[in-house]
Amino acid sequence: MNISVIVPLYNEEESLPELYAWIDRVMKSKGFSYEVIFVNDGSTDRSWDVIRELSEKSENVKGIKFRRNYGKSPALYCGFAAAQGDVVITMDADLQDSPDEIPELYRMIMEDGYDLVSGYKQNRKKGDPLSKTIPTKLFNATARQVSGIHNLHDFNCGLKAYRKEVVKNIEVYGEMHRYIPYLAKNAGFSKIGEKPVHHQARKFGTS
Repeated sequence: MNISVIVPLYNEEESLPELYAWIDRVMKSKGFSYEVIFVNDGSTDRSWDVIRELSEKSENVKGIKFRRNYGKSPALYCGFAAAQGDVVITMDADLQDSPDEIPELYRMIMEDGYDLVSGYKQNRKKGDPLSKTIPTKLFNATARQVSGIHNLHDFNCGLKAYRKEVVKNIEVYGEMHRYIPYLAKNAGFSKIGEKPVHHQARKFGTS
């Protein structure tokens, strides 16, 4: 299988059908074999019902259900364990990450030889408040200094691509999803790159 797309989510029932349709269009246009693993992190809306409906319509859709909200790191940990693709893509469920980025992320792993490629949202939507953007900049500056990975602007971007071996050799727990590039480096995967990616406004609900 070429690609596994892992989508952690909490209360995103409105965006899931559109997100999957978008991913499906991109995959079919490039001839990729793929799976989408939706990890339902204890949603209290109809997210799980939507995932079941999508899986009934497409064999490419798989779902993992948590009984309560555990957080993004456990969701990624379970998604990584289930992933079968040669390249693993993670993205958020809110439609702010564009599936159109997937083919180039895949190419950077398979052809350029990166172990991990992290997205960089250069032009964030103006709706992001200063209370979010300033702490983010401080976090990333600190993360670069501590990790020694100086070429990444956004450690915590949800849109990332991994060589399969990377996700099978790191353990993501607690709040460690924010430090995945550092975990990968410590596990011996040193070719870590970055790709500027498009950032879209949230279409449904709130962050």
